[in-house]
Amino acid sequence: MSETAAIAVWPADPDETCQRRAAELAGRLELPCVESAGDFEALLAVHAVRLELSFPRLRATKPLTVDFVGGAFGYARRLNRFGSLYQAVGLRGGKRPRVLDATAGLGRDAFRLAYAGCEVLAAERSPILFALLEDGVARALCKPEIAMRIGGRLRVLCADSRDVLLRTSADAAPDVVYVDPMYPEREKAALVKVEMRMLRRVVGDDPDAAELLRAALDAARERVVVKRMRRAPPIWGSPSHCCQDRTTRYDVYMRPAARP
Repeated sequence: MSETAAIAVWPADPDETCQRRAAELAGRLELPCVESAGDFEALLAVHAVRLELSFPRLRATKPLTVDFVGGAFGYARRLNRFGSLYQAVGLRGGKRPRVLDATAGLGRDAFRLAYAGCEVLAAERSPILFALLEDGVARALCKPEIAMRIGGRLRVLCADSRDVLLRTSADAAPDVVYVDPMYPEREKAALVKVEMRMLRRVVGDDPDAAELLRAALDAARERVVVKRMRRAPPIWGSPSHCCQDRTTRYDVYMRPAARP
């Protein structure tokens, strides 16, 4: 696993509410609460209206925040530009599968699926990313249109999905397990976008992705979907079929399928 960044919580606004929220978050995450960046490479910045992850030493980068309402994500959501994802999970006609997003990260695909009508449990084992995700979902649900559209179908959980799958009874098993693992960068690969490099500094890689895939294949009622870069090799074996768009490929492993 790659070395992760030293991180602290910082109350970005001077008011008492931000100070209190920052102290509570630092306690929950067992991180220091600081008044300035100091020697920390990354900061969870508590603002009055949002939570941000910033890297003060990378001056040219924008802070990361989870925003399902505005910006590029909100624009794409309104245009409904996620056909390949929907096809991969089997969302068609009146069918709305129950999905476990086993590597939720910043929650974008989980939110897209819930917005389209799926019942989604988004599990993220990094407490840092989960804090950002939880904040983004809470802010999005303050919008009546989004709250009405999702209708309680998106739940977020800070947990290792392997444990979630082991604890889930057969009756409650998800129709689809969705996996989007973080892999080590290859030396000859083109630099990934800054956002992904920032996330890797916080959470490291996913060396146990194959173990998660085995658990997913054992638990899913219908299929496991693995998100990959379009030209990347499959995570394992030959998928049943693939769905792809310009830059992304979704490898679909239908049940029954050979196990890794």
